[in-house]
Amino acid sequence: MKKSTPTRSLLRIAARCGVIYVVVCSAMFGLQRSLLYFPSHDAPEGRLSAWSEAGLVVGYCREVTNPDTVWLMMHGNAGQASDRDYVLDRLPASDALYVLEYPGYGARPGKPSRSSFDDAALQAYNVLAKKYPDTRLCVIGESIGSGPASYLATAPRRPDKLVLIVPFDALHRVASRRFFILPVSLLLLDRWDNVDALRSYSGPIDIFGARDDDIIPCDHAKNLAGQCQRARFHEIPGGHNDWSLSTQVKIEY
Repeated sequence: MKKSTPTRSLLRIAARCGVIYVVVCSAMFGLQRSLLYFPSHDAPEGRLSAWSEAGLVVGYCREVTNPDTVWLMMHGNAGQASDRDYVLDRLPASDALYVLEYPGYGARPGKPSRSSFDDAALQAYNVLAKKYPDTRLCVIGESIGSGPASYLATAPRRPDKLVLIVPFDALHRVASRRFFILPVSLLLLDRWDNVDALRSYSGPIDIFGARDDDIIPCDHAKNLAGQCQRARFHEIPGGHNDWSLSTQVKIEY
């Protein structure tokens, strides 16, 4: 028996919608890293000096003679390491700051990805651990930088402290919230899970969530804090990129 005309029409519409959905998913899969990473390649400016290892600029820093604490920072997904001199206003003058330059950012060769960020973070961390064997070595993670920062909590020499600012709990949860009609758990290539990475870390953690954050909503930071040992959660006013102006954010051991 032949299907009625309305039924055939509905089937054609459903088939077309299915094709469109597959095309959209394919496009998002191919473009996802260009939607996640926004590097800049500007001439360095600001108060930070180039940090070089083996002839390669691996970041920017404020070096201090005999620092009380050494901080390694992984910054957010936009810009470049030399932009992050605003962190100096949140740190004690007695502390040294090293900001990692991600592969594909600034003048550093490479391509942005979870594996390239994590590898670069671990290499930089090991360099600092060797350079400062008897000094507290702590880690800062800002936004997407909370991913490689949390990854360092699994290093053989654990960081003495972590400070995570406007972080996520798991990146796929943030992406699923924004692209709720897509099967993000199947499409996402760079799957940082900070809850899992910090599961066995027993050192102190300060977590700052921005109350009006519409990029990584504050409840992701709250959830992360709730599942970490010795984590202290601080809710601060403003949006995702306003934390550097807040005197409530103090980065200290």
